Amino acid sequence: MSDNIIRLSVSEAAKLFGISTQTIRRAIADQDLHYVVVHNRYKISFESLVKWSQSTTRVKNKSNTKALASFVTAWRVKNKKYSPNPAVVDGTEHVANGK
Repeated sequence: MSDNIIRLSVSEAAKLFGISTQTIRRAIADQDLHYVVVHNRYKISFESLVKWSQSTTRVKNKSNTKALASFVTAWRVKNKKYSPNPAVVDGTEHVANGK
């Protein structure tokens, strides 16, 4: 695990993965997720959520159709100024002026 642990609330996790809060709470009760309690609220490790979501077929399918992952293919950068340089993405960009 890294030093910078990202933690999400139950509702944030449910929205991000396109599932109900009850499903998240069930996974907590089954000890499938790593969490801490802060001010009487669950804060779930993002790393734990990703591993759990990919190991559970139903959650994996819902996240691919209803959650954030379903929008990734629709993301398009229209302003070329902020688009990645194809040479950088392909790894073919060379350092200019010997720097």
